[in-house]
Amino acid sequence: MTSPCDPQHAPVGDVGAALMVIDSQLKSVHDGKTGVDPEQRKLMDQFAASLGPKGANDLLDGACTLIYMFMTWLRKAHEEHEKDVIEYVVPTLVATMRMMPKSVSPEVIPTMAGLVVAAGTGLSPNLWRKQYGDWTEAEMTPLEATAFLLAEHINRITEDPDFATRMIADALSRSVDAD
Repeated sequence: MTSPCDPQHAPVGDVGAALMVIDSQLKSVHDGKTGVDPEQRKLMDQFAASLGPKGANDLLDGACTLIYMFMTWLRKAHEEHEKDVIEYVVPTLVATMRMMPKSVSPEVIPTMAGLVVAAGTGLSPNLWRKQYGDWTEAEMTPLEATAFLLAEHINRITEDPDFATRMIADALSRSVDAD
């Protein structure tokens, strides 16, 4: 019996745009730019405004697909060492989010942890979240932070600052080639 949260039922969304957002954040942090860059924020706001409602939903679904793909990779990597991905990833993610009160309010941390647990157990994060109603504005930045933190975690594990981005870009390229 399949779950209503099975990834085969989930929209993939705009993974390329979501990856662009996360990659931009990764590069900024690696370049030592940890504060809010007004120019970059302005560009991101213009980009978001240009999407319209359907494009924004596609970006949201794309971010959830990234989280699913990152957690799938992390689950497989942890299983190779006979470790539980939930045990090793979720506490670190939650602790890091707790240190980011300007970006991630304490009220949304359980939702982000739930998304990661859902993805780590093979469920679609966006379908899991949908059970509890529509996304809220307060969840948008934490969702981006969740994808960013998972990508950074993968990059640290692999000791390659571009591994997570390259992994997704390669998967996107293979999916286009398959079509």
